[in-house]
Amino acid sequence: MRLFGLIGYPLGHSFSKKYFTQKFEDEGIRDCRYELFPIESILEFPSLVARHPDLRGINVTIPYKEQVMPYLDVPGETTAIGACNCILVRDGRLFGYNTDVAGFRESFRPGLRATDKHALILGTGGASKAVAYALGQLGIAYRYVSRNGASDAAPAGSPEGPTLGYEDVTPALLDTYTVIINCSPVGTYPNIAEAPNLPYAALSSKHYLYDLVYNPEKTLFLAEGEGRGAVIRNGYDMLRLQAEEGWKIWNA
Repeated sequence: MRLFGLIGYPLGHSFSKKYFTQKFEDEGIRDCRYELFPIESILEFPSLVARHPDLRGINVTIPYKEQVMPYLDVPGETTAIGACNCILVRDGRLFGYNTDVAGFRESFRPGLRATDKHALILGTGGASKAVAYALGQLGIAYRYVSRNGASDAAPAGSPEGPTLGYEDVTPALLDTYTVIINCSPVGTYPNIAEAPNLPYAALSSKHYLYDLVYNPEKTLFLAEGEGRGAVIRNGYDMLRLQAEEGWKIWNA
């Protein structure tokens, strides 16, 4: 029996476990199971791997996408990205991957228009690094926005300037930065009445709002954009696509 699982904390109701359990059932895959591993500290990670010799693949979620990287034997492209969300376990070695990049890029691309050249990335965590990397592949310039503004050093990459605070996001700025990508957990169930602090009245049909949150299906952030004619998309397809990318890696 091959074991796959997810590390993070807290985990709650996991998309990954539900997705892979259903996949195994639908496709008649009987030699695999998927479990949740809610570890309170990344220091627990080595002993977790040691306790499960049948472990073949690991998904990584908040808050460990960056913290797990020192434990990788072969970090691969995750070094350039700055975050890892998928690990292949083979012959006792841990190989790092970031399937968030492809998952975001391919789910984000269909909503793009020729005028979408500048993006704001809300948040500076592990998911935002994958988003920034994908935007670079698509030729879209970006800046980070965080609660702490310029005191938050911009993650590695090529942002157009220092990290902005939410108070720096003005209607004039949104005239240039027509793409806004929420990589923060703000608006996630059960806190559905919350949304990033933005001048939503400045939004129009020229804007494209993407939210990595998928529960609820339409966050307040997306609803504010939709009500003003913006293109909107949530993170469900990104999750589905990155999960399938991980499955390919684990079975290569």
